[in-house]
Amino acid sequence: MPAEEGTNIVVRLDDLLHSRRMTLTELAERVGLTLANLSILKTGKAKAIRFSTLEAICRELECQPGDLLAYDQGENR
Repeated sequence: MPAEEGTNIVVRLDDLLHSRRMTLTELAERVGLTLANLSILKTGKAKAIRFSTLEAICRELECQPGDLLAYDQGENR
């Protein structure tokens, strides 16, 4: 079976930002990340996330980790 690109983890950062009327730039400033790194997370291209980063994002967006990340069983992957 060939190695698959991508992941079954879905990042819902865009939805959370929209519902909080916050820009990615504003969140980046609040959590102390570069806009580029936060953008990589938002687009689902990140390979990992530090717990401290996850905690900071959840603190600023007033959400739980499960609101930000979800697992898609994706049978067609």
